[in-house]
Amino acid sequence: MMGERTFGAKLAAGFGLTLALTLLMTVTSVLALRYVMSAKDAVIKSARINLFGAEALSKTMESRISDYRAYLLGGNQENLTATNADRAAFLNQVEALRTTLEDPAAMKQLEVVVEKEAALNEVLNPVLERRAGITDLRDVRQLGSSGQIKPARVAVQSALDTLINRERSVVESKRNDSSDRTTAAMIFIIGIGVVLVSGAGAVAWKLSRDLKREVASAVGHIRSSSAELESAAAQQATGGRDQASAMNEITTTISELLITSRQIADSAQRVSKIAEETAEAARNGDATIDQTRASITAIRTQVDQIVQHMLALGEKSQQIGGVVDLVSELAEQTNILAINATIEASGAGEWGRRFAVVAEEIRKLADRTAGSAKEIRALIEDVRGAVNTTVMATEIGAKAVDAGSRQFDDATNSFRRIAQLVATTSDATREIELSTKQQTTAVEQVNVAASDTARVTRETEASAVQTKQTAAHLSSLSGDLANLVGSGKH
Repeated sequence: MMGERTFGAKLAAGFGLTLALTLLMTVTSVLALRYVMSAKDAVIKSARINLFGAEALSKTMESRISDYRAYLLGGNQENLTATNADRAAFLNQVEALRTTLEDPAAMKQLEVVVEKEAALNEVLNPVLERRAGITDLRDVRQLGSSGQIKPARVAVQSALDTLINRERSVVESKRNDSSDRTTAAMIFIIGIGVVLVSGAGAVAWKLSRDLKREVASAVGHIRSSSAELESAAAQQATGGRDQASAMNEITTTISELLITSRQIADSAQRVSKIAEETAEAARNGDATIDQTRASITAIRTQVDQIVQHMLALGEKSQQIGGVVDLVSELAEQTNILAINATIEASGAGEWGRRFAVVAEEIRKLADRTAGSAKEIRALIEDVRGAVNTTVMATEIGAKAVDAGSRQFDDATNSFRRIAQLVATTSDATREIELSTKQQTTAVEQVNVAASDTARVTRETEASAVQTKQTAAHLSSLSGDLANLVGSGKH
């Protein structure tokens, strides 16, 4: 599970473990110090309160004896009051010691001191009472002649010395116990420290071993990668030099192509201008041809109208001929009727003669009508002949006009085809000119791109050289890193 973690996780785990061990050591050190401090406090308590209290009892007793002696010598009331105050202080100190003493032997010895002090007080009180009635100093010697005061005083002082020695022995015992506790705490802290240092050393050794292994693996990968990078950079530098040489040749070729494209563009522009002038002339000739065509069409229309009029005149002549034939036929029938009427009138008497005259006039009119009809028929025949001749001549002229029109159409079509070809040539020339300009622009862009590519190729070559140097430096640094972590792989 530990091997699957990253080195950062391992380092964090090691730091956490070291922190936990440090906290454990801190807690145990605090507990050990509290343990030592409790022993020290007990020693201080015994030394400051109990021992000092016992010694204070001895001093108070000495002060009481001094005040007692002063009172015996001087009889001063102040000394008596001080003696009584010393006894009251002594009793108070005894009560205080009773609340603080923990040693049973010391408590028993304190009771002995109280008994001895009570015995001494019983001896001193009669002496003090007698001293109150003595005025002559020579009588004072008689107060201590009983021989009870000194033994009682010595007994009290001996009991106090025994109590003091007992408290000293208790303090010494507690001091020794405190020293033992301190030694035990020190040994315990040292043991915990050794354990913690061993654990921290094990963690550090584990982390160092993992770091060495991982760094050695990483260094191996870096070296192989740097070697591959250096080889690739060398190949890239060689390719960059070859590519730069090729790009220089391409740039020279493109420059020559650019000059040729500009010349072609200039020639195409001149050809386009000539084609435009030719197209303009063709358009003007096409307009003239259209006008001529319109005139021929008008002549053709007029000839067609003449033919139509002549044909209509012939038809009218034929109609007039028919009418003349009808008039001739009517004149003949009228003549026959007039002859018949004359024959009938000759047999009708007087009335028939008048009718015969009328019939004769009718016959004459019919004869004149028949003669006029013949003349009209002759005129109509002449007109018909003239019309036929005119129609034939007109048709011949129309055919000539049609032939000329067809020939003119052929010429017009040829001319228009020429104009279209000229227009097509002009458009093609403009397209060639435009294409040439675009080609020139493209060649210029290609030239710029080729220049940029050549520059980038040179930069790539320089970058490849720098990459090669960086790869070599990286390989050297990987070796330094391997030596630094002590992986032993060179």
